[in-house]
Amino acid sequence: MPKTQNFDPTELAKFSDLAHRWWDKDSEFRPLHEINPLRLDWIDGLVSLNGLRVLDVGCGGGILADSMARKGAAVLGIDLASKALKVAQLHALEAQTQGVEYREVSAEALAAEQPGSFDVVTCMEMLEHVPDPASVVNACAALVKPGGHVFFSTINRNAKAFLFAIVGAEYLLNMLPRGTHEYAKLIKPSELARYCRVVNLDFLETKGMEYNPLTRHYWLSADTGVNYLVATQKSQVA
Repeated sequence: MPKTQNFDPTELAKFSDLAHRWWDKDSEFRPLHEINPLRLDWIDGLVSLNGLRVLDVGCGGGILADSMARKGAAVLGIDLASKALKVAQLHALEAQTQGVEYREVSAEALAAEQPGSFDVVTCMEMLEHVPDPASVVNACAALVKPGGHVFFSTINRNAKAFLFAIVGAEYLLNMLPRGTHEYAKLIKPSELARYCRVVNLDFLETKGMEYNPLTRHYWLSADTGVNYLVATQKSQVA
């Protein structure tokens, strides 16, 4: 039986309480707005999104999903945070975004319902918030077509990540609410690679994302010590 309850109620409540601020670019979600052009261009540069069927797992208020639809993709955003989804739907109506839909369903449940249905699956800034990230990776692999692409982004687990992503971002710079991330839930690239390898997702490219707090500038690099992104491709033959 597929796992359909892979979520932490505390995490859902945390993001639901902030749902009305998703599209406020000066809110707690400012970092997501600022990194979105980077991650969008990186994805679209590896796999042109125009005309593709795309799934965004853990879409929240729809920042990435909306921007991928504007690149010409037919996007389904899924999440288990009801309030965030309502905000995403309202924004799509107000912004008149074409080609994006939202649904309250887990990745595992959708994988059982629609296996092999998407050209591209994205799962960004989400794996570190669930009890069983390997289950989500497995669902993403099941949802993408053979030869299709799955993109992840998450945070490394090491002393540098603790210092920069938790102490720095949450307690010193106040870029994120305190308690946004739990160190024990962070994921090493080697662990994510293992999850992917088991479900026939081949690593294509890994990028680090860095930030200068003085200039408030983000950029992609080869340093995966803190935030990192991974591009994978589903094997044609299992």
